Amino acid sequence: MSDQTSDSAPDSGEQDATAIVAEADTGARSPSGIPAKILWYVPLAWAAFQIWLASPLPFMLRFGIFNSTEARSIHLAFAIFLAFLAFPALKRSPRHYIPIQDWVIAFVAAFCAGYQYLFFLELSERPGLPTQMDLVVSMVGLVVILEGTRRALGPPLMVVAAVFMAYTFFGHLAPDVIQWKGASIGKAMSHYYLTTEGVYGIALGVSTSMVFLFVLFGSLLEKSGAGNYFIRVAFALMGHMKGGPAKAAVVSSAMTGLVSGSAIANVVTTGTFTIPLMRKVGFSAEKAGAVEVASSTNGQLTPPIMGAVAFLMIEYVGISYVEVIKHAALPALISYIALVYIVHLEALKADMKGLPRRSPPNFVRSLMGFLLSIIGLSVLTAVVYFGLGWMKGTFGEATVWIATVLLVISYVGLVYYACKFPELDTSLEIIELPDPGPTIKAGLFFLLPVVVLVWCLTVERLSPGLSAYYATLFMLFVLLTQRPLKAFMRGTGEKTIDSLKHGFMDTLEGLISGARNMIGIGVATAAAGIIVGTISLTGIGFVMSEFVEFISGGNVLVMLFLTAILSLILGMGLPTTANYIVVSSLLAPVIVTVGAQNGLIVPLIAVHMFVFYFGILADDTPPVALAAFAAAAISKGDPIRTGIQGFLYDIRTAILPFLFIFNTELLMIGVETWYHLLITVLTAVAAMLLFAAATQGYFLVKCRKWEVVALLLIAFTLFRPGFWMDQIYPPLESKPASSLFEIAGKMPTDSQIRIRVKGEDIEGRQIDKTVMLPLGAAGSGEKRLLEAGLELVKDGDKTIVDNVVFGSTAEKQKIDFDFEIVSVEVKTDRPVKQWFYLPALVILAFVMMLQRRRRETSAAAVTA
Repeated sequence: MSDQTSDSAPDSGEQDATAIVAEADTGARSPSGIPAKILWYVPLAWAAFQIWLASPLPFMLRFGIFNSTEARSIHLAFAIFLAFLAFPALKRSPRHYIPIQDWVIAFVAAFCAGYQYLFFLELSERPGLPTQMDLVVSMVGLVVILEGTRRALGPPLMVVAAVFMAYTFFGHLAPDVIQWKGASIGKAMSHYYLTTEGVYGIALGVSTSMVFLFVLFGSLLEKSGAGNYFIRVAFALMGHMKGGPAKAAVVSSAMTGLVSGSAIANVVTTGTFTIPLMRKVGFSAEKAGAVEVASSTNGQLTPPIMGAVAFLMIEYVGISYVEVIKHAALPALISYIALVYIVHLEALKADMKGLPRRSPPNFVRSLMGFLLSIIGLSVLTAVVYFGLGWMKGTFGEATVWIATVLLVISYVGLVYYACKFPELDTSLEIIELPDPGPTIKAGLFFLLPVVVLVWCLTVERLSPGLSAYYATLFMLFVLLTQRPLKAFMRGTGEKTIDSLKHGFMDTLEGLISGARNMIGIGVATAAAGIIVGTISLTGIGFVMSEFVEFISGGNVLVMLFLTAILSLILGMGLPTTANYIVVSSLLAPVIVTVGAQNGLIVPLIAVHMFVFYFGILADDTPPVALAAFAAAAISKGDPIRTGIQGFLYDIRTAILPFLFIFNTELLMIGVETWYHLLITVLTAVAAMLLFAAATQGYFLVKCRKWEVVALLLIAFTLFRPGFWMDQIYPPLESKPASSLFEIAGKMPTDSQIRIRVKGEDIEGRQIDKTVMLPLGAAGSGEKRLLEAGLELVKDGDKTIVDNVVFGSTAEKQKIDFDFEIVSVEVKTDRPVKQWFYLPALVILAFVMMLQRRRRETSAAAVTA
């Protein structure tokens, strides 16, 4: 491999792509002099504040303790101040200095954002009674948030937030279908700015307490060289295959996306390596860019970070972090496997080759190495897991210190081991495939911070913020020490003080880069708070539900399709975090409400995953498609065609939300045994591969039209076998409400009962819907329903809701007193739906037999 260095000049495409990332993520200005120092020290101070806020030190030292509202206020003050300094107002605005008006606006914006912190006590003493000063600050604050959002993220989110805010004041002028009475200035400003219902709501709170630390962790990981390591490993393992660079692009984007908070940055990080190599092996400019776009976009759907959305889901859905990861894992996995397969099919169709290896492969040696790696990893995992468990019982509170020492020893040992192999190449061109063994071993220590993060989140069950804090601390230690340790162990002659200085500067640059990456997210969550505040103030969510139900005519599939289109539109041009806040606040209740009224009851996590998936797909959906523009800048292809091709590759991702709405086993819901899990995973992967083959029109050979239809039918059956069973045996039967107590008493522990209710809500609207209520431990029907929040009475032959317990599941399902229980829906006794796998597999075997014959005939003709 050529010994190129990282300072080789990037071509114009890479410069263009980097400029897109700067404009979208970190700020396009690069002034000199004092302004440059301010843009260096302020992000550093912000990063230091967030690390302090996440740490246990304030409570140990009883100093620098901030409540959640104060912390959100300071967080937003940093973000909005930097937004006006780092992002120019217009494309023609200066990039190399900061105009005086931007300084003035930045300080005014920071004061307005920090108003909640500066006058917290005074504001808490007059809730709902704003002074003139409060109102002025609120109005100016909202205006600068909208302008800061426009600068940092472009017009889409600003326009959406402004439209929602206009609806608050001028709703009485809207068409009848969405009309409302409107709000006064005082009421609106209090709601938006002086309470935690709007700007300073859950979204900004999650950004403050969790998202910043994870973005910072990702930035430090990238600065340490881990991003380059992931890319080199992916190429070492997959680059030799047909279309190998494209497969490596998918895998490296998946690994980078694990901790990345931006699809656009993911495109540029991996795309500078992968896109030129895809072009070299035969991909067109648009297809090379589209593969990178599709894989980078999917990175935002991949646990454990999910573009920081995993932590928002904790708040919005009300489930634990581990549950979010469990539900999101299988869809992300099968989506990536299918993308690798699509790339493979593209390579087969064009007869592409992979990159040449350094040395010829040895199957026996490769197999033994793989098996030994699996065995070693399993043994190491068991030793760590059970060893820590033993230490906790033996050493108690001292365990954390002992584990820290062992972690540092492991790190030093892995760095020493890495020094036995050549340093990873950091050039932007991969001419020859790196050897897998030395490449993997040269950076194993990069995995330790990720292990610390995942361990704290999933095993220790620490809060996401505290988990990210400990992982970030360890990442800072790695950045400070890896260079001095390597210099000492390799004996390069580099002075210890010089290597320490270099490590220290890398650490500071990583902190600053992480903070600047957060500017857009910080102002986006504030702007999204305006939208959330409008929804809670005006009730537009109910209006949206009625509108979608009217348009869909009560058809569930049409309703889901409309919701998907609206999610794509609302998600255009928005960063991942803001994207999810907007679509989940506005559209998730639509699926819940309209679906329930038409008999579709799905878990809330499935609904949120549905809108999240389509919101994320907006990143590669023209005309906005920022990720596609970044990829096209590198590939020199047409950005619109790149976006369209990327969306065609992402059709496999687009069908998943529809499938897991109807088959929640894809989200690991209702999967209770190991063999059920195995069947679910295998059939889901097989179904997605067959769907990908059908959409590409190529399986073992080029498909005929009827074979495409057959493959789609087989994929659908493997994904949703219950559909065919429903045609033969109805899944539910209605029982009279009079049998409610008896049925509830006989149901298993921790099951759910499905009931149909109707009545009139507080606004006089007629409600007729089906809801599911959880039943706890076994007991009488009356007791179990009371635990779910329902007190019922008999009124003749009717069962009426007498009371709904405050804060109960029944209240959250918006059941009100005087509602009538119309019926109870129970599952029918029918054969298991998996029987329909058999005819699907028979048809698949028939298609494979015909295609194999055609392939053999074609090969024989070529030989002859």
